Amino acid sequence: MTTTGGMETGSAAPGPEPPKYRGHRSIAGPLFLIILGVLFLLGTIRPDFDPWWVIWTYWPVLLIFLGLGQIADYYWNRNPDGSRSHAISGTGVAWIILLIILIFAGWHGGGRWRADHTSDWGWGHGWDARHDWGGGHNLQETQSIELQGAKKVSADLDIPAGEVTITGGSGKLLDASFDYDDSEGKPTVDYSVSGDHGQLNITQEDESHTHWGGRQDIWNLRFGSGVPLDLKMNMGAGQSNLQMSQVNLSRLELHMGAGELHLDLTGPRTTDLDATIQGGVGSATIRLPKNVGVRVDAHGGIGSVNAPGLERDGDAYVNAAYGKTPATINLSVEGGVGEINLYTE
Repeated sequence: MTTTGGMETGSAAPGPEPPKYRGHRSIAGPLFLIILGVLFLLGTIRPDFDPWWVIWTYWPVLLIFLGLGQIADYYWNRNPDGSRSHAISGTGVAWIILLIILIFAGWHGGGRWRADHTSDWGWGHGWDARHDWGGGHNLQETQSIELQGAKKVSADLDIPAGEVTITGGSGKLLDASFDYDDSEGKPTVDYSVSGDHGQLNITQEDESHTHWGGRQDIWNLRFGSGVPLDLKMNMGAGQSNLQMSQVNLSRLELHMGAGELHLDLTGPRTTDLDATIQGGVGSATIRLPKNVGVRVDAHGGIGSVNAPGLERDGDAYVNAAYGKTPATINLSVEGGVGEINLYTE
């Protein structure tokens, strides 16, 4: 203590310093890399193991465990002064548990065991069950439909998502095969004839109406060319490969969601064809004949149009044979198609 001008001054003893928070680096990032590494390592060790199947199937579990880890961090792993009482966070524990679950699920569900079963159900059914040990069953079913005296057929196809291939060359009205997961619904084929008109409906209804991850449905449809066919197709998302050169197509209507479209309309024609493409297709590649008159109209939010071999006629594109042949293909593309590639051959 010192005295200055009769006044006593002094300095108080320094008190304890406030506790310093020593942060811990999160191990969530390294654990995430470990999870990916383990899954793809299993894919290398076991050829029948599909790491992408595990990721697509169990990604909701990732969100659940990350949320639980965050809750644990908030309520369990902090002291009142803000310091951590454990070296590992709740999120880190969640990552470790998740890694164990994914390895177990992948080891028992990522490899798909296939057992072939065939049966004759009277009108051409057969199926191939491929059991997923970790979930549903992958099934394959084939069907053959006879024309049954129809002189004209209308076909309505409704597929939520997946991949569709349509070709010609069948000796019947239709030869079809379907690869699908039973948890996503079984494709249903219904055909009836009234007078000389046949009506074909192919649908697939998922009872849960809920899709986690990507669908693996694959439809392969082979039509005959004996009678004119009016085709209407509704597809939610996926890829469509329509090779119609050997199909006696009289009308075509496509309603597409997101995805990719390959459409082949080449081949000789004796009657007109009206074709419409609607929806938000990411890209569309369309092949058109040189020796049949073609007119293409594009409306709506169309992105770029590449049309080598076609000429502009106002807002439309036409080929050199337009207006000079007995038959004409009138193609209309409407909606938010990102890119259209038109080729003549």
